[in-house]
Amino acid sequence: MTDDDPVELGVELLAHCEEPELSVAEAMDRLEAITTEPRLTREILETAERRGIIDREEATIEPQSGSYVNFESQVVIKKGEFTCRRCGSGLSTGHFIRFDSGELGPFGSSCIRKVTGRE
Repeated sequence: MTDDDPVELGVELLAHCEEPELSVAEAMDRLEAITTEPRLTREILETAERRGIIDREEATIEPQSGSYVNFESQVVIKKGEFTCRRCGSGLSTGHFIRFDSGELGPFGSSCIRKVTGRE
């Protein structure tokens, strides 16, 4: 777990979605990499909407920034003993996303692609 602000990390994760449209359920699945607390998830979605990061229509979210996670400059790979924040698997190589508000991870090679919307 990170000491970075989970709301800011969540807003940045939503800002970097690669899909033009997500269901609220898909967005919540991604946000579970940050928190499973419903109050915090709701706060992330409301903050992102208030800042114009996403447009929210009923059960659909449309990211507005058009920016994506750059795997060459924003993803850092570290060797060590890690547990994937998305699936809970043990990892010897962790993938971390560097956002302005902090670092999010570790993730395995397939989970980082799911969290960022590459799969």
